[in-house]
Amino acid sequence: MARPMGPRFKTARRLGVNVFNHPKALKRGAKILSKQSDYGKQLMEKQKLKAYYGMLEKQFKIYVNEALSSKGNPGEKLVQRLECRLDNIVYRLGFGSTLRQARQIVVHGHILVNGKKVDKPSYKLEVGDVVSLKEKSRKNEMFKENFLAQELKLNYLEKNLEGFSGKLVSVPNREDVPIEVVDSYIIELYSK
Repeated sequence: MARPMGPRFKTARRLGVNVFNHPKALKRGAKILSKQSDYGKQLMEKQKLKAYYGMLEKQFKIYVNEALSSKGNPGEKLVQRLECRLDNIVYRLGFGSTLRQARQIVVHGHILVNGKKVDKPSYKLEVGDVVSLKEKSRKNEMFKENFLAQELKLNYLEKNLEGFSGKLVSVPNREDVPIEVVDSYIIELYSK
């Protein structure tokens, strides 16, 4: 599946939020927007969420339709589903320093889910799944440094430093997910 490859810092300034979690992303400051219409606000929130998870429109729309057809709050379901993608969990556990790096680690086959190699970044993790680094890849200094240096602050994930692995303990609550997005605007945009 394709992924956005445009200028990251420019996108972060336009959205006004550090969506790429890079220390220099908003160094020049965020773009100050004048008065925005309701549609403009909805579109901005959609663009933010797409940038947080590194997706293009076609794939994002599939997730939105899935959330709209599920039971419960569709905005919450959308964020939960995106948060449980394999590339995102690899990033949150600290195997990769950025989401792009985490996606590349997955695609290159360095990640095991429950002991089996998975190379699809969009793979949906279930509660109880264990994500680990391949035995051969544990010797790579970059992977080691990233994993040991990053502290885990999310209560829906569990990290095992000795085993170079992590576990999805529970479905993430919307409040626990570290993103600044008003998900109700996105659902309003797509339910027109």
